[in-house]
Amino acid sequence: MKRKFAIPILGALSVFAAASAQAQSSVTLYGVIDNGIEFQNAGNGSVVRAISGGLFASRYGFKGSEDIGGGLHVNFQLEEGFSSQTGAVSKAGEAFSRQAWVGLSGGFGEVRIGLQNTPQYIFMNPELDPMAVMTLASPMNNFNSLTIRENNAISYFTPTYYGLKAEFMVAMRDSTTTPSNGFQFYNGALRYENGPFRAAAGYEQAANATGSSILKVFNAGASVRAGAATFFLAYHTEHQTDNSIKRDVYEASADYLFAPADQVALMYGYARDRTGNGNNAQQLGLAYEHYLSKRTTLYAAAGFIQNRNQAAFTLNGTAYAGIQGAPGADARGVTLGIVHKF
Repeated sequence: MKRKFAIPILGALSVFAAASAQAQSSVTLYGVIDNGIEFQNAGNGSVVRAISGGLFASRYGFKGSEDIGGGLHVNFQLEEGFSSQTGAVSKAGEAFSRQAWVGLSGGFGEVRIGLQNTPQYIFMNPELDPMAVMTLASPMNNFNSLTIRENNAISYFTPTYYGLKAEFMVAMRDSTTTPSNGFQFYNGALRYENGPFRAAAGYEQAANATGSSILKVFNAGASVRAGAATFFLAYHTEHQTDNSIKRDVYEASADYLFAPADQVALMYGYARDRTGNGNNAQQLGLAYEHYLSKRTTLYAAAGFIQNRNQAAFTLNGTAYAGIQGAPGADARGVTLGIVHKF
């Protein structure tokens, strides 16, 4: 009799222990698949091509968290980008080229160490325009020098105080840089949310791989929601200390949710060359999203860039570069695609 009762009791204890472990630690597999077709002409002839990453970069990854007690959690994320048109990884020879970090979070905020997204990408991009600086329709995507992620990075996220939250990051040099030690990258961003109003500002300083020049970037953006519409204003300035780049970018944009599953965005941007060469440009962009479900979206995006003098801006997708254009030539393009998140 004792043996008969022991088996179900042990089984119940095993289920209880497994449930407790699940509550304390979790790992999630996730991903995004984005495929589409693009037409683009940048002054050197037109192309029609299959694209991956017109709206979101295709990726898969693992993220997890362990509750170690006292309000503390150990967190990690591993993420790899790939072409969902060919299956090829974004960077050959790298198992997780997008993110590979571990960190600790609690009442003090959060610390992350490793390859990770920058404060610019996390805090600034969603505040600059309706597309969060994605698709060829976004002038901020086409005119700006943006650092999306950094190796050897250490970042700190503050808790939220009265709608304010900040992130700070530094990144170390390694054997691929000259010199091979010390700091190479600094980035900080502050975001404020209060009901329908949002604003953010950030500064970035990044040395090139040879240590011969430094890119200095400042961004600011604000938006206000009014019913089904949201209006955005954004400013970007960048300066390469060797004076190869010295540019200001201004953007005004808006989106409108005209049905529960349909949203349209209109964006205008102007890039002002401050080197004295007059290589200015302006862009008009239009994007449309239809939400088939919570996980699947159909999208269309269009962009037109008017380049001046020797300016040669092109229309970049979220995860791929636009075709090389002739200096001073206009660029135009359209993408149609589908995104599924899992």
